Amino acid sequence: MKIRRIQKAQATSDGAGVKINRVAGFDGKSLDPFLMIDELRSEDPKDFMAGFPPHPHRGIETLTYIRKGGFEHQDQMGNRKAIQAGDVQWMSTGRGVIHSEMPLSDKEGMHGFQLWLNMPAKEKMRAPRYQDSTKQPAKQVMLDETSYFTALAGTWQVGEMQLKTALQELAGQSALADVWLQKGAHLQVDITQFAKVMIYIHTGQLESYGEQTLIELDSDFLLDMVATNNVGFLLLAGQPINEKIAHMGPFVMNTQEELQQAVRDYQMGRFGDIV
Repeated sequence: MKIRRIQKAQATSDGAGVKINRVAGFDGKSLDPFLMIDELRSEDPKDFMAGFPPHPHRGIETLTYIRKGGFEHQDQMGNRKAIQAGDVQWMSTGRGVIHSEMPLSDKEGMHGFQLWLNMPAKEKMRAPRYQDSTKQPAKQVMLDETSYFTALAGTWQVGEMQLKTALQELAGQSALADVWLQKGAHLQVDITQFAKVMIYIHTGQLESYGEQTLIELDSDFLLDMVATNNVGFLLLAGQPINEKIAHMGPFVMNTQEELQQAVRDYQMGRFGDIV
C-alpha cells in the first residue's frame, strides 16, 4: 500500500443540526471526482433525529450508505424509500432535486455516510436520476471466516473475483466498497484502473492511522495488504473530472453565473416540490 496523502475529517453539523464528521474537497482537486465525505455516527438521538428536512441540489450526485439505523428518503420525483442498514442510494441531481432525509428510529443509533460526487459540466443540466440497492443488495465476498469486502457501487476486482454492482452510472466512473478486516486478514484489490483511490477508516486502525482518517493511495500499484489490526474502512475510487468548480451550499456548478441561476431557479420553484 503506497500512500500519496493523508487528511483528517473535521467535526461539523448540517441539515437541522445533525452532527457529522466531514472531509471536504471543493477545490476540485484533492478528492476529484468526489467533493465531500460525510460520516454520521452516534448512539445519541439528539445528534441525528432532527435529520435533513427538504432542501435543493443541482450539479452533484449523492451516494448514501447506511451501516446502522436508517433514513426515509423523499424527493420531488415521487421517490419515497426507507434506506436501512446495508442499503446504498444514488441520486444524480442534474438540473435540480428537492429531497429530504429523515431518521426512521432513535432506538438503535446511526452510522452512515453520504458522499458527494461532482458531475461533468455537460451533464449538470440533464434530468435527475434516482436508484437504490433495496431490491438488488450489495455484493459481498468473504476473505476469511470474519473478514469481508462488500461492493456497494461500480465494479471491483478482488483477487480472482469480479464484483459488479447494480450502481454502474456514477459520475467519474466512481466505485465504493466497505471492507472489514480482522487482524491478519489478506486483501488484494486491483485499483490500477482508477486514477483516484482513497481509504476512509471508520472503525479500528489501519497501520498507524486511526478512525476518521482519509488516505489517498497510489493507484499505479495493486492494493495488497495484510491487516495488522482489526479495521473497517470505505474504499473509494474514480476518474477525476478535472473541471473548474463554483460551489455554494447545495449547488455545485462551473461558474458563478451558473450558481446565481441555480439560486434564481430554486427561488422561483423550478425544482418542484415533494408531494
